[in-house]
Amino acid sequence: MNYVWVVLLICIPVVCSAETKVLTLDQAIAVAMDKNRDIEKAREYGQYVQGKYMEERAAALPQLSLNAAAQFSKDGSQGVTGIPAQRQFGRAVDLTLTQPLYTWGKLNAAIRAAEVGLKTADEQLRLYRQAAYRDVVTAYHDVLLARELSRLAQENRSQKQRHLDEASRKFDAGVATDYDILAARVTLENTLPEVIRSENSVRLAREKLRFLLAMGADEVDVTGSPEAPASLTLPATTYDEALKIAVKRRPELSDLRLRLGIYNELVTIATAENKPRLDLKGGVGWHWANLNDPGPVRDAEGAAWNVGFYATFPFFDGLRTSGRVTQAKSDLRTKQVEEAKLIDSIALEVRQADFSYHEAAEIVAALAGTVTQAERLVLMAEKGYEFGVKIRLEVDDAQLNLLQARSNLAKAQRDFSVAQVTYLWAMGVAGESGSN
Repeated sequence: MNYVWVVLLICIPVVCSAETKVLTLDQAIAVAMDKNRDIEKAREYGQYVQGKYMEERAAALPQLSLNAAAQFSKDGSQGVTGIPAQRQFGRAVDLTLTQPLYTWGKLNAAIRAAEVGLKTADEQLRLYRQAAYRDVVTAYHDVLLARELSRLAQENRSQKQRHLDEASRKFDAGVATDYDILAARVTLENTLPEVIRSENSVRLAREKLRFLLAMGADEVDVTGSPEAPASLTLPATTYDEALKIAVKRRPELSDLRLRLGIYNELVTIATAENKPRLDLKGGVGWHWANLNDPGPVRDAEGAAWNVGFYATFPFFDGLRTSGRVTQAKSDLRTKQVEEAKLIDSIALEVRQADFSYHEAAEIVAALAGTVTQAERLVLMAEKGYEFGVKIRLEVDDAQLNLLQARSNLAKAQRDFSVAQVTYLWAMGVAGESGSN
């Protein structure tokens, strides 16, 4: 009976565990473009500005309203001596029309600002797409690096286990001492923390990628190896060229420039607040009237209509409009300062990305042959130890050098891949056609 429960306890987590989806880099990017939360938010922002445009455009179109009313009244001032005023009961159904004819440019400016707002939605979507592309590529290579470091940690532990086994055999053969066995066991146990840390790093890297992909309960893993990646096609080879592309293509800068246009229109709208405007107003309907008590009951009904032009000129509003214009102009100047600051920030990001890219490329090139040399060194040390011309310390040093060389190469390859995509992101072309 206990055996059955043990089997159930072991099997149930396996059955209930979430599905693990193994993705290539291209597949991970495709999932992010479809499901990433920031991208979804940007799409919803597009719907918002579409609604804002419709709202502003509606102010320039005719406004129609159907109104119905029923009224009961009596006015004592309408009576004469000895004859009280009659009570009145009226009903009416009217269709009214209001059409702005001239607003001193206010409506046109609002519509133009809403049209610019539609374009900002496109730039917001580009901004989040590029950021998601950069983050997913980085997270993907972080998983590869964590998995490679975990493999190296496991390999190092296995190697130390072989050393312990070898020391035990030599001890049994009478050519090793208790010290040799103890030293080999301590060295083996010292590898365990790094194995645990590296395995946890793999889990954390996968969780970060799952978060970016918005995979829900599904587990995610990647396929691929951290071998030296092929260089992406960069649209610029120098810092000056990269900065020119960034100033032209960075979506947040394009978005800010579009918003400058909106703030220009807001100045126009504020200026028109105390200017003349002309509206057309009219209505058509059917009215009923009933007069009674005292006197005979009299009923009447008939069609009713009216139309007219209405001009308004709020030439003095206590300087309220002047205050609004000052605020609007200040907001415009603030955005202009933000534009200059953003260009400076982008220039710094491009400079840093340029330095990081060339640094990573040089490190990968420098480490290209180091692993091969370290492997040869380990082979020579182990052979020398086998023939008695090398000591165990020299073998351990050679193996440590090999582990460091492989770890450094894996990190350099990851850094090179991330530096490439970061450079593309700094130029504002990450994930766009021709950038990969």
